[in-house]
Formats: sequence, structure tokens, C-alpha cells
Amino acid sequence: MLTLSKKLRGDAAAQQSSPTSNQRGPTNNGKRASIRDKLLVKEVPEMEANLPGSCKVHFSDVDVLSRFKLTISPDEGYWRGGRFIFNIVVPEDYNMVPPTVTCSTRLWHPNITEDGKICLSLLREHSVDGTGWAPTRKLKDVVWGLNSLFSDLLNFDDPLNIEAAEHYLRDKKDFEAKVRNYVNKFAKR
Repeated sequence: MLTLSKKLRGDAAAQQSSPTSNQRGPTNNGKRASIRDKLLVKEVPEMEANLPGSCKVHFSDVDVLSRFKLTISPDEGYWRGGRFIFNIVVPEDYNMVPPTVTCSTRLWHPNITEDGKICLSLLREHSVDGTGWAPTRKLKDVVWGLNSLFSDLLNFDDPLNIEAAEHYLRDKKDFEAKVRNYVNKFAKR
């Protein structure tokens, strides 16, 4: 009888013996690969193949798929012309819990604080609206969600940065001027 563990051992042996294998992923050096790492070996190529045109992914170590940077460069909207860098860390208990995401680029945004915290329902373990994290979600969903914060998921009604949302409601032109100032000062391409 073929079991999952036998199949995984067989796949690992085949990959190690194949001289042409260039698939990125964790080397297990005799250790068992975690569920997270097995998922990432499949999800990362899928994520890279489905990146929005305004996004780029960078792995500082190609053997560590659980830590990477996502750069979003919007072509339209308030933040056009900016380059925003997000640090994504996939925890060991992924896919039961969402990745941790912070923005390292300072910006003026109702759903991202100046110190990099992000309000995006799919990054919440428990969400009141039912759109939070679920084990069926994948890294590509996170990337598309973050990219959408600069367009259609921009939410002034449920802000994390209340001051930015109130600024927008009070004076849209001044809000845009402040956003442009932040882009020019902190996020210029």
C-alpha cells in the first residue's frame, strides 16, 4: 500500500538523485520537511507565476521560502509612482494561521500605519466578516490582497490609520497632497 509518507520519501529521493533538478525549496539534510515547507515548495512557483504586474518578489535566500519581500509599485491611484516594500514571514503552523506581513516603507494610508501594521481581513486569523484567513488561502491570495490595498480594497470605512481616513474625509485634495509628499519622500522608485 502506498502511503503519503512513502510517496514523500520517494519524491525526496527522486529529487535528490536528479542532477537537473533546480526546484527551489528547503533542503532537509536528513530531517523531515515541515508541512509549511512542503506547501511553500508548491505555492511559491504558483505565486510567482500569478504576480500582478505591479508586484515583484525577492527571496534573500532561495533556500528559505518562508521569508521574502514583496515590492508593490502602483501605476495608478494615490500611490502611483511609489515603491512599497512588504516583509512577509510564513510561520511554522502555516496554513492554519496566516503569514505575518509588515510594510517597511513609510506611507500615508488608511489601512497601513506609518510604522508598518496592516489592516487586511485575509491576514486576520478570526474575521467578523468571514473573509479572514482560512487554510484554503494561499500566498498568491496574500499578494493580490496587499496589491489591492492600493486600489479596490482601499477602505476608508474600517481604517487602521484613523487619522489618514479622517484626513481623506475632511479634505480629499490635502489628503492626496500628503500621500504624494510621502511617496516622493519615502517611496520614490
